[in-house]
Amino acid sequence: MNKTHFLFLILPFLLISCFRNEKQLEPVSGRPNTISIIIDDQLWYGEVGDSIRNKFASPVLGLTQEEPLFTINQYPARLLEGFVTDSRSIIVVKKAATDKFEITKSKTLPHNTFRIYGKSIDDIICNIELNSAEIIKVIRDSEIQKIQEDNSKALLSPAIIKNKFHIDLQIPIGYEYMLHKKNFIWLKKDIISGSTSLLVYQIPLHNFKNNNNVIGNIIKMRDSVGRYIKGREANTPMITGEAYAPYFFTTTLDGKKTYETKGAWELKNDFMAGPFINYAVVDKTYNRILVIEGFCYSPSNQERDLMLDLEAIIKSVKIDKR
Repeated sequence: MNKTHFLFLILPFLLISCFRNEKQLEPVSGRPNTISIIIDDQLWYGEVGDSIRNKFASPVLGLTQEEPLFTINQYPARLLEGFVTDSRSIIVVKKAATDKFEITKSKTLPHNTFRIYGKSIDDIICNIELNSAEIIKVIRDSEIQKIQEDNSKALLSPAIIKNKFHIDLQIPIGYEYMLHKKNFIWLKKDIISGSTSLLVYQIPLHNFKNNNNVIGNIIKMRDSVGRYIKGREANTPMITGEAYAPYFFTTTLDGKKTYETKGAWELKNDFMAGPFINYAVVDKTYNRILVIEGFCYSPSNQERDLMLDLEAIIKSVKIDKR
């Protein structure tokens, strides 16, 4: 066999090999809210592992069922860190000659790699305690950014919401307008396990007269618009769940002071219920409280990822400047 014939013989195999390598270099989307922990079994099944689980697998606030903040997969430290390619975030935990905390960010998987080293078990646990809040924030911000990037590929026309509320809101296709009133819009998306919904509405700023009872104002405001969202039977408006008090935080959206409320909704005199996340933006430019809320109904499935999708949509809001 001469050299020319030999080259023609191996060329297809070279092309296939190159194609496979190219495919392997393509970024993988990864599973949302999933962390891979690279740690020795001895540490994982002891106090260090307990500390990690307490911080990163604690229950999500505001859901109607208990779900962990992140899904955690543990891998022994003998595996190469780059071996775990299906997670957007990796945490490497091990004993080392010096204490260390480091964050490495990337546009390909893993998006975030966190290294937590300590000279002793106590040092590692201390490092976890000191840096867990930052790790959680970085991971959640990355998850929201990824969802927003995916949503931006196919968006619902923004004209109706923009003309009515003077805002840009990145709502992915799949949502449909269920109700359209003067100062209120309800959008809904049907999913296999139920549905997710978005509410956008506004009230005059002076309606928030009592700043000492903001949470009371928000619940009253929610329940007042809940009459638009009913069950099949009469007298079944959506109300704020009465069994547990909502969680309340102060944050910012588009640079404006915002009240964030998480809790449960239910249909009065009915069986339907689920979690909600409500953002009430103090918008002095338009002299209003702008409210954007997401809620889901998913009785037979997990709610955590659905609520994160809604949060990502809400946090894409941009208010027009006058």
